[in-house]
Amino acid sequence: MGQTPEEAFANPGIERAVLTSWERFMSGSGVGGQVVRPAINESWRRSQQSAVDYRRSQAPLPMNDDRLHRLLDKRTRLVHAGASTMALARDYMLETGTVMVLTDADGIVLRLEGDTRLALRNAVEKTHLLPGSNWSEATCGTNAIGTALQTGQAIQVHATEHFCSGIQRWTCSASVIRDPIDGAVIGAIDISGLSDSYGRQALALAISAAARIEAHLLQMEMDARYRLLDQCLWMVPAADRHHTVLFDSAGRPFKANGEMAQIMRDLGAPRGQPDFPQIGTSDDRPWGTSRPAWIKEEWLRPVVYQGEHLGTVMVAPKPVAASRTYLPLTREGTHAFASVVHGNARMHAVVETCRRVAATSAPVLLLGETGVGKEIFAQGIHAASPRRERPFVVVNCGSVSRELLASELFGYVEGAFTGARRGGSAGKIEAASGGTLFLDEIGELPLDLQPMLLRALESGEINRIGETTTRRVDFRLVAATNRELQIEVNERRFRKDLYYRLAVVPVVVPPLKERPDDIPMLVEHFVAQARTRYGLGDRSFTPQALARLRGYDWPGNVRELRNLVESLMLTGDGDVIEVSNLPAFIPQTELRAGGDHGLSLAESSERDLIARTLRSCNGHVAAAASALGLAKSTVYAKLRRYGIRPDLGSANDPT
Repeated sequence: MGQTPEEAFANPGIERAVLTSWERFMSGSGVGGQVVRPAINESWRRSQQSAVDYRRSQAPLPMNDDRLHRLLDKRTRLVHAGASTMALARDYMLETGTVMVLTDADGIVLRLEGDTRLALRNAVEKTHLLPGSNWSEATCGTNAIGTALQTGQAIQVHATEHFCSGIQRWTCSASVIRDPIDGAVIGAIDISGLSDSYGRQALALAISAAARIEAHLLQMEMDARYRLLDQCLWMVPAADRHHTVLFDSAGRPFKANGEMAQIMRDLGAPRGQPDFPQIGTSDDRPWGTSRPAWIKEEWLRPVVYQGEHLGTVMVAPKPVAASRTYLPLTREGTHAFASVVHGNARMHAVVETCRRVAATSAPVLLLGETGVGKEIFAQGIHAASPRRERPFVVVNCGSVSRELLASELFGYVEGAFTGARRGGSAGKIEAASGGTLFLDEIGELPLDLQPMLLRALESGEINRIGETTTRRVDFRLVAATNRELQIEVNERRFRKDLYYRLAVVPVVVPPLKERPDDIPMLVEHFVAQARTRYGLGDRSFTPQALARLRGYDWPGNVRELRNLVESLMLTGDGDVIEVSNLPAFIPQTELRAGGDHGLSLAESSERDLIARTLRSCNGHVAAAASALGLAKSTVYAKLRRYGIRPDLGSANDPT
C-alpha cells in the first residue's frame, strides 16, 4: 500500500495519543480513530503476526566477528558506497545527537557512525544498535529500518510508534537503498537518536543519503563492468563459433557478442521466455543455484580480479561451427589485444577489424595521432596471426638518417660503406622473415627507399646494400603513421603505388579526446602498471579528479595520460589522488554531480550514463540497451523521461 510524502513523517505532538492507541492495540481492542498513521498501523499488525515480543528492549545480540566479516565481504560495494556518504553527515549527527546506520536488505547493521558522546553511546550499546545486529521488522517489530525495508518506502518511526515498548524512547528515520541497475532493495540508511532529538529534516537527510549511495553504487557498477570487459572480453573465442555472454557480479546479463534472443534460441531456452535470465550468486558458486537447466555449468567461468568477483563469462558453442579457422590467442594463452584497454564502440570496431585481418597476410596501415597506441595494435595483429611464433621486428622510419635507415632495413655486405661491419649484416626485413615487420612513421620513409620496399612487398625479394645477389624474404607488413598519406601522395612526397599497396586495410585509431569515457578504465590500468613496475602502494583517483581528466583534450593521447598517471603515482602521497593533485593544465571543469530539471542525484547520474552509452553506440537504442543491461522498452521510457534524443544521445541540456 502506497503513502503520500507527508504520511512518511511522524508527529511528535501526538506521542501520548499514539501510546494510548498502542495500549488498546496490545489489549486486543484494535486501534481506534485516525491518530495512528496507516503505515504504522499495518506494521503493528505485521509485527504481531510475526510473534514479536512487544516487551523487547533491544535487538538480538550481534553476530560473531567471523560471520560479520564474511557478511561485510559480501556487501563490500554497499559498505564502500555508504562510507563516504556517512562521513559527510558527521557534523549533522554531532549537532543533533544522532547516529547514522547502514544495513543490508535483511536489516543487518553493516556500519554505524555518528555522535560518540557517552549517553548516546551507552544507549546504542544497550539497544544493540551495533554492526551485526538484526533490525528487521520480523525481529524487532515496527522500527524505521525494518519497516522501510518491509514496505520499500522511506519512513519516520517516533517514540511510541515503535512496536516494542523497550525501544519507544528512540526516534528514527530511514530510507531504502535500491540497486541502481534493477531497482531491487539492497539495504537501508537510517538516522536514529533518543526521542528528544526528533527532527523532520532527519528523514530528508536519510532520503538524500540513500540517493547519493545509489549514485555511487551506479558508478561502481559501471567501473566493475569496465574492469570485467578489460579482463575477459578479448580472451574469449571468436564469435563465428561461440556465443559469449557477460554477467555482472549479481548475475545479470549485460553484454553479448550477438543478439540475446538468438543466443537463447541457439542454446535451447524455453519458448516464450522474454529476456535472458539472471544466473544468481551464492557463497560457493558465482552463479548460485538459480542457473537455468539449458545453461550448462561448464560454460560458466567466474572472473576475479585482485580478489574482487567482477562477474561471470559464459562461452557456449554455437550449434553449427563455422568453417573458417581463427587463431586469436598468443602462445601464453592470453588474448592478442588484451592491452587495448577500452569500452568505446569505435575502439571495439577497430579491435574487431584487426582481429579479422590478423589471420591473413594482407598489409595493414594504422592511422592516428601520436600516442594513440598504434604499436600496441601492431603487436596485437602479430600475436593474433599464424606468424605469432616468429619474430616481430620494429623499425622507426623517422628516427635515423636516410643512409642508416637503408642499411637497417635492407642490410649490407662487407665494404659497402665506411664503417661497414666485417662480413656484412642482415637487415630488419630479413630478420622479420617468417614473422611481422612493423614500420612506424612510414610517412617519414625517404622517397628513394620507397621503391625498394615496394619491391620487397610485391616480389618478396631484396638486395643488401652493395650486393647483386637477390635474397628471398617472407614477411607480413604492418605500417603506421600520423600523417595524411593521401596528401603526401598528392604533394609527390610519397609514392602512389606504395600507398595503395600499404593501404589494403587502413585502420584509423581514434584519439583519446573522442573516447573520454575510456579514461577511468585507462587510469585504473596505468595505476596497476605503475604499482607493479615501481613497487608502489595502491592509490585511486576521486570521481572529481576523473571528471577533470575526462574534460581535457589530451593532445598526447594515451601516452600522455599514462605519463601523467605514473607521475602522480610517483610524486604523490596518500591513498587518494584528488583534483588538487592534478597539474594546472587540466581544465577546471568537471561533470555535474547532480541533475537539474528537478532530478535527484541518482536520476542525474542515470541520465548522464544513458546519454554517454547512447553516444558510444552511435545512437542505436538496441545496442545501448544491451550495453546497459536494460530492456529496450525501458531505455525508450528513460529517454522520454530525461529528454534524451535517441538520434544523438544528447539531453536537452549539454552533457
